[in-house]
Amino acid sequence: MNRMTMKTAKKMSSSRPSGKTAPVKPYPFIVEWTKTGFSAYSKDHAIATTGETLNELRKNAAEALGLLLDTPRKKVTTKEIHFFMDMRYFFKQYRVLNARQLAHRIDANHTLLSQYVSSAKMPSEEQTERILVGIRKVARELAGVSLTAQH
Repeated sequence: MNRMTMKTAKKMSSSRPSGKTAPVKPYPFIVEWTKTGFSAYSKDHAIATTGETLNELRKNAAEALGLLLDTPRKKVTTKEIHFFMDMRYFFKQYRVLNARQLAHRIDANHTLLSQYVSSAKMPSEEQTERILVGIRKVARELAGVSLTAQH
């Protein structure tokens, strides 16, 4: 995994949710797109799986990891599965997200963001986090919208 993904995974495993429960240890999986949906593999365990949707992929990854670990503790849940995607493939898959417009929204140089997307340059951990925060902000905004047909 690159530095960003390791840092994110460490943050997730060290953060404590409210209440008395122990934090959930995330199991990182690298996600790739296929002609029929998605595939994911673990860099930490000998696991690979597929799914037509990200939800199905997450369920399949949890089930496969649970079978591999075969521990007496509770089964692996989908909340413990954390997906990482290559930035270039992400923007290729989600072309509806315009890199130039996203750069404007996060107050970043659009040429530099385009170089990150094309893998001509590698973003720092901070830049990667900034891009991810911007993408998630757009996703939250879109999730809160309802459309009507005006005639």
